[in-house]
Amino acid sequence: MKTTKSLNEYKKAIKLIPGGVNSPVRAFKNVGLTPRFIKKGKGNKIWDIDNNIYTDYCMSWGALLFGHSRDEVISDVIKQSELGTSYGAATSLEVDMAELVVNAIPYIEMIRFVNSGTEAVMSAIRLARGFSKRDGVVKFDGCYHGHSDSMLINAGSGVSESPESSSLGITKNTVLDTFSLPYNDIEIFKNFLKKNWRKIGCVIVEPVAANMGVVTPEPKFLNTLREETERYGIVLIFDEVITGFRTPGNSAGKYFKITPDITCLGKIIGGGFPVAAFGGKREIMSLLAPLGDVYQAGTLSGNPVAMAAGISTMKLIKKENPVEKIKKLIAVLEDEKFEGISISSFETMFTVFFNPKIPRNYDDVKKSDTKKFAKFFYFMLENGVYLSPSQFEADFLSYAHTDKDIKKIVELIYRFFKKR
Repeated sequence: MKTTKSLNEYKKAIKLIPGGVNSPVRAFKNVGLTPRFIKKGKGNKIWDIDNNIYTDYCMSWGALLFGHSRDEVISDVIKQSELGTSYGAATSLEVDMAELVVNAIPYIEMIRFVNSGTEAVMSAIRLARGFSKRDGVVKFDGCYHGHSDSMLINAGSGVSESPESSSLGITKNTVLDTFSLPYNDIEIFKNFLKKNWRKIGCVIVEPVAANMGVVTPEPKFLNTLREETERYGIVLIFDEVITGFRTPGNSAGKYFKITPDITCLGKIIGGGFPVAAFGGKREIMSLLAPLGDVYQAGTLSGNPVAMAAGISTMKLIKKENPVEKIKKLIAVLEDEKFEGISISSFETMFTVFFNPKIPRNYDDVKKSDTKKFAKFFYFMLENGVYLSPSQFEADFLSYAHTDKDIKKIVELIYRFFKKR
């Protein structure tokens, strides 16, 4: 596969942009390659600047539930763009979009739109602290909640009273206010809260982890989070930036029959545009400015073009119920048994782990063979399949994918192992 133009573009990019990219995983560093520069996407396909065509399973990191350039979304975006791209004022589009989300996830009583998942989580945590009047935050190892300071903390395996940051530039006080516990470990969580609940303002979790690869919750794990946070008056936040509208019932909370206090959304609700949101109980959301004393603002929050894309996408979800079709495609992949790897999946997303057992937590995930995954990624790429370029990320199916696409993945996996 010829990639001369992408390579030359990358050489130019690294002189102008740190690492040549605007989000680290795009650099292909985790798979020992240089990135392919994409110029076009349509349906389930993307084209790079060398005119190579790939079936895309990254789907803008899960944002494109209907695939690339869905006609209805593009049409609505063009119409709104001609009326204006940004006003810095209230619009009916924001009200319409809020109504669509609240109707789809009834336990979200009020909602605030922002521009990214990071911003949604950052604001939700501030709101939770304001409501609970406690500073401490509990998160879980391997769960990613964006790059705000308090979320770039990972205590490693087990509980640490002195957690360490995952990035330079984070203050010691921020580190001391954040506690990272093992995902799926009920007893450690219960014991930690019993000892420390007086200083914990909120617990945040990906109900289905998707940023260490797909790791599903053990039975009763999420129920325990809800029961224990209610016991101690702690705000429970579900980060559904990935699972929101990628799950039957529109949310993992509804799927698992658990009502969080605050839900963070993103990706799909923007239809490929920078839209995210956080919402929840009216009692909590009413603390946000201008109603209350928890401040949050944004020049481009509720941007009219982005809202138009979101509204168009939300209407398509209601009309076409895409998750039901996508689930059937995932089932084909789940039915296959491959030696030496495991396929961990949840409804519309999956990860091929180079690990004989499906991981249950971050420690399990770290046992995966990243060198073999890098070879696998390159093999798939050369055969026209664009996966997420890291062993520790999810791959995503869309409404634009077909049975034929899944059968090709299965065939290529068998070919990869036969070749070796």
